[in-house]
Amino acid sequence: MGIILNIETATKNCSVSIADKGKIIAIKELNNGNYSHAEVLHPFIVAILKEANITTNQIDAVAVSKGPGSYTGLRIGVSAAKGLCFAFDKPLISIDTLTSLSFSISIEEGFIVPMIDARRLEVYAAVFDEKNQKVREIKADIINENSFFEYLKINKVYFLGDGAHKCKEIITHKNAVFVDAKFPSAKEMALLSYDKYQKNDTESVAYFEPFYLKDFVVIPEKKKKPTF
Repeated sequence: MGIILNIETATKNCSVSIADKGKIIAIKELNNGNYSHAEVLHPFIVAILKEANITTNQIDAVAVSKGPGSYTGLRIGVSAAKGLCFAFDKPLISIDTLTSLSFSISIEEGFIVPMIDARRLEVYAAVFDEKNQKVREIKADIINENSFFEYLKINKVYFLGDGAHKCKEIITHKNAVFVDAKFPSAKEMALLSYDKYQKNDTESVAYFEPFYLKDFVVIPEKKKKPTF
């Protein structure tokens, strides 16, 4: 027991995996610079189930990245996960997106700061130690030259994720290390979701909502001036 379908849609990386006791059996990802989750998520799920030779009835749980991240991306992923749980009577597991992202690198000492891009100079970020233990909770940070100084003055700080690129020219401390091409993935979710499954740490399928961190704001279109 321990076959889990993992779904990650918090950023532009649409990622799905099947894992057995935390070990990846099949994985499919697409990061083409667009939010194409609505088009590819369900075909990805069908494809990896076929590749792993597993039916939906054989899955023991469905895990989904809960955020923070893209409002639309999170809605698509959570809706798909809840639909599968309702249809096949499976438990729902939620995985913190930044915790999962922190596991995409390994360091001997220092701090890991996974970042997800928000508006302008804002990122969603948390701080982890070399054992991937959270030492600062998730916040919406407006980046300036003093951001994360309390950690940079102590040791190396590894910044990663799609929010890190816009910090390179602002955070210039000698201890700042920027890791390229890292995105939240269903690969890193596998061990985390299995650990929660073993602890029976699940969500209410009916009432679970993504962790947006901030309210979604719709920016109205400017009214066009009438032409005569």
